Amino acid sequence: MTESFAPRVNKIAKNPWVDSIQQAILAGMPLILIGSFATVLGLIKEYVPTFPDFSLLNTFSLGLFSLFLSYLIPEAVMKHKKHQAVSTQAGLAGIAFFLMLVFPKINSKAGTITFDLNSLGTAGMIAALVSGIFVGMAMNLFCKFKLVKEDSTMPDFVAVWFNTIFPIIAILLVGWLFTFQLKIDLANVINQFFSPLTALGQSFWGLLILTFLSFGFLYSFGISTWVLTPIMYAIELPAIAQNQAAVSAGHQASNVFTVEAVALTLIGGGGVTLSLCIMMAFLAKSERLRVIGKASLIPSIFNINEPLVFGAPVAFNPILMIPMWINTLVAPILLWVTMKTNLVPIPQAPFQLWYTPSPIMGWVVTKSIMGVVFVLLLFTISWVIYYPFFKIYDRQAIEQDQQLEEE
Repeated sequence: MTESFAPRVNKIAKNPWVDSIQQAILAGMPLILIGSFATVLGLIKEYVPTFPDFSLLNTFSLGLFSLFLSYLIPEAVMKHKKHQAVSTQAGLAGIAFFLMLVFPKINSKAGTITFDLNSLGTAGMIAALVSGIFVGMAMNLFCKFKLVKEDSTMPDFVAVWFNTIFPIIAILLVGWLFTFQLKIDLANVINQFFSPLTALGQSFWGLLILTFLSFGFLYSFGISTWVLTPIMYAIELPAIAQNQAAVSAGHQASNVFTVEAVALTLIGGGGVTLSLCIMMAFLAKSERLRVIGKASLIPSIFNINEPLVFGAPVAFNPILMIPMWINTLVAPILLWVTMKTNLVPIPQAPFQLWYTPSPIMGWVVTKSIMGVVFVLLLFTISWVIYYPFFKIYDRQAIEQDQQLEEE
């Protein structure tokens, strides 16, 4: 696993196309967090009716996330492919193509153009990913056949104009052909094509497998949880938008696989490691483990567990990897059962502040005391699971400490 599996997965994660999507999502993360901040302010308004309505902060941040991705993905692709000089032009072409892709309605007489706001937000995320990759591929292909060579005496900015005008024309012609001539809603076609994936993601097995792989199995081999972000966010972000729309229409939220719900299972970080951190900090007999536990405690409270995972270590440690795997199987199962049986309310509004301490997160995300009860119950279960393995590892650590002292 160490010498073959982990390096191959990391190689996939560093693939320029995959990494470009990851970098684009990370670059847009502040806009997601602003949308979450608007949700918190919305909670205040529920109790103080005279409080200003800040919902438009969400509309013009998270509500435009797909539009932002349409720029960020082609830009990231060009940077990965060493075409830094045309990265901005690629991003601009990405915006133009995506806006064609979502099938706008144009009224020439009134001089207006109308977009479905949902398609510009998280509901259009899959279409944004596909269009961004398409634009990136097209720009990368044309960059291999430059009209103006690097040894030209033309000023650099003029060379960029000539070298990008033809690929951008080709990209826009594709959008023009499908949208305005063939009258095909490409965004809808893309969403329909990937609907089996999103449906699978919202199933019990989709939730279980993806969360286990991301926060348990791959993480325990030192592979970042961000490696599956493009897949998970393509399922999670549209899901919370659908929940929000359903509740606004007077229906019940039904999608469990959302960032907000999954965040309830990350008590201390991926693998539900807060309980393990507390054990190390206050129950370990090994001085080394006590130091690591205390140093990792504050980050763990805010669901950041890299110091623990790589410091204890949990990663590549068979004794602690096993309980991490068990917890990342138990957590989504418990989440699914409690939310599908209405014991815990399904999240209905965006809240991406995953570093919020878990009990607070439980209340904010579910707007119910049952969310807090869920967090406390999962914490207790994780304690029971980690404890026997912690005792074994603590004894090993004491023996290792003694050997080091003797040496």
